[in-house]
Amino acid sequence: MNNFSRRMIKLLFGLFLYALGIVVTMKAHLGFAPWQVFHQGVSLTIGLPIGKVSILTGFVICILAYLSGEKLGLGTILNMFLIGIFLDWILESNVIPQMNGFISGIIMMFVGLFIISFASYFYIGSGFGAGPRDSLMVAIERKTGLAVGISKGIIEGSAVVVGWFLGGPVGFGTVIAAFGISFCIQIVFSLMKFETTLVKHGTLGVTLQNLKAS
Repeated sequence: MNNFSRRMIKLLFGLFLYALGIVVTMKAHLGFAPWQVFHQGVSLTIGLPIGKVSILTGFVICILAYLSGEKLGLGTILNMFLIGIFLDWILESNVIPQMNGFISGIIMMFVGLFIISFASYFYIGSGFGAGPRDSLMVAIERKTGLAVGISKGIIEGSAVVVGWFLGGPVGFGTVIAAFGISFCIQIVFSLMKFETTLVKHGTLGVTLQNLKAS
């Protein structure tokens, strides 16, 4: 197996893990996640379905990340579409039980956040470009010198605040997810000795050239 194939497997595995982590946080049954609050708030404001708002948001963030100097690649594009496909498949399979208790919900929420953190390590580390929202996280980290967890927290917290002002529903789980992800991703990235700013991402053009050559 060549290096390109290993990277591709790492990317796809990371995206699947990311979808799994989102489902686990949803099954915690403690409220909307930060970006779901934002998407719902925008949806209520402009009248577009939440799914289309999610895609539109991804495109806008891609532009912002690109203008900030981040490379957008195959991983960025697949992130926008495959996570949704994996998400639907996992939900339809109904393999993740829903929590009905407060304590079990909190435990489930943090399990999901740690899964998302490991997923970010795998798919960002593949070097195919971070997803739209994580590209913005890396851009903030690179521009400000802040820790990756704090950079992630700034993005998640901003999504919650804007979404709430636009009418999106905020619950206790939203607050946990917004600030807990900073804690989880900092622990995971430190444990794996992973520096997002040191990853050399290949652009979409470079990836296509590699595919032709393989």
